[in-house]
Amino acid sequence: MQVIRRGAEAEIRRSEFMGRKVLVKSRVPKSYRHPELDRTLRAHRTRVEARLLQEARSCGVPTPIIYDIDLVNAELWMQEIEGPRAKDALASADEAEVRRICQDIGRMVARLHANGMTHGDLTTSNMILQDGRVWFIDLSLGVKAASLEEMGVDLHLLREAFQSAHSDMMYAYDIIAETYAGEFQGGREVLAKVKDIEERGRYA
Repeated sequence: MQVIRRGAEAEIRRSEFMGRKVLVKSRVPKSYRHPELDRTLRAHRTRVEARLLQEARSCGVPTPIIYDIDLVNAELWMQEIEGPRAKDALASADEAEVRRICQDIGRMVARLHANGMTHGDLTTSNMILQDGRVWFIDLSLGVKAASLEEMGVDLHLLREAFQSAHSDMMYAYDIIAETYAGEFQGGREVLAKVKDIEERGRYA
C-alpha cells in the first residue's frame, strides 16, 4: 500500500477494497502508553470517527463512505475523495467562486451543528471540493451531543485557519459565518460564543 500522508496520530495509505480504490487510515501505536491502554484508545477513537463520519453523512454532510473498520489494527477503510483541498481552491478562485464555496461550507457546518455534532479540526485543509460540493474529511477530533462551547471552538478554529492560510481574504470567513447563522437556528448564539472565546484568548 502506498503511504500518502503521515501525521502524529495516523498514517494514510492508498489501497483497494473489493475492486475500489480506497484510503486506509491507521492510528499509530504510541510506545509511551501501556500496550493494552494504547490498543483500547486507538480502537475507541477509530470507532468514534467512523460513527461520526457515518452520522454526518446521514444528515446531509458529504463525508467519505466507510467500507470497513478494523478495530484490532485501528484502521478505517474509506472512500477516497478526489479533488483539491478547499485551502488550495480558495487561493486560486475568483470572488464569485469564493462566495459559492464559502456559502457551501457555512451550510455544511450549520447542518453538522444542528445535528449536535462538531468536526473538531475545522480547517480548509480538512475540506475537499468534488463535483461542486464541499466534502468534510478527518472527523477524528469531533464529538456528538456537542455543547455550545464545543461548537464555538469549531468555528473559532476555522476563523484562525483563515487568519493563518487566507489572511488576505477574511471576508470569506464572514460569508461562512453569515450563511451559517442563516441556516442554523442557534447560529447567532454560537457566533457570540466564538467572540467570547477570542476575548478569553486575548486576555489569557
